[in-house]
Amino acid sequence: MELSISHTTEYAYSAPVDYALQKVRLRPLTSVMQQVIDWDVEIMGGKIETSYLDHYGNHVDLVSIEPGASVLSIHANGQVRTLNGSGVLGPVFGRAPLWHFRQPTALTLPGAAIKALPRITSDVSGQLAELHSLSDAILKALPYKGGETAVDTPAEEALQGKTGVCQDHAQIFVAAARLSELPARYVSGYLQTNEEVQQEATHAWAEVYIDGLGWVGFDVSNGVSPDEKYVRLAIGRDARDAAPIEGLRMGSADETLMVSLQVQQ
Repeated sequence: MELSISHTTEYAYSAPVDYALQKVRLRPLTSVMQQVIDWDVEIMGGKIETSYLDHYGNHVDLVSIEPGASVLSIHANGQVRTLNGSGVLGPVFGRAPLWHFRQPTALTLPGAAIKALPRITSDVSGQLAELHSLSDAILKALPYKGGETAVDTPAEEALQGKTGVCQDHAQIFVAAARLSELPARYVSGYLQTNEEVQQEATHAWAEVYIDGLGWVGFDVSNGVSPDEKYVRLAIGRDARDAAPIEGLRMGSADETLMVSLQVQQ
């Protein structure tokens, strides 16, 4: 499947800003899951200071704002051909070792609610089915609905609520899988849906390393493994590691965020 993606993030400030710096992870990379046909990131009101691959292998553009600017716009667009509909990335290794993805973070630290979720046995032959059952249990415990959590809500706190979004589901799944000593990580990306081209935000899911299979994806919010409708952007131990955009600014100006995202075949 060939997907066309247009993604604009605009920050508008109530007063001129002298300094702001953003880590931008908005460049998908070619892998066994996808082939990037063409891609571009355009900056208005700022510039790309440098670009690099971080310790997870994500492409990062370091973007600064023009001193005195009141608007910073980051526009990513291009075409990606998806190659693998099985949800299995395989035994792909980067700079971060597997044990690194067994470690909890502040956002994925398990508490009583996550510890009460089903555990995964050490029998490799049954782990895939057990992980799908874990995904079902999380969605049943925390139905999908926006507005109840924030970008910095920890997994344990989210699970104690009534509803959550894909970020919450992915972080809860990652935290629960690690309790069974499985390497697990958070994935940010795009999802093409048949219902609508215009979307409110990027998507998120989880990957777990299973001996003999390698990295396998689980989209808790939709109850499936990622197929040809998914485009991977970045990975990390939690949502912050793989955030499409994160950064800081100096000054007391109020900030308004506008996101425009279209994903279509």
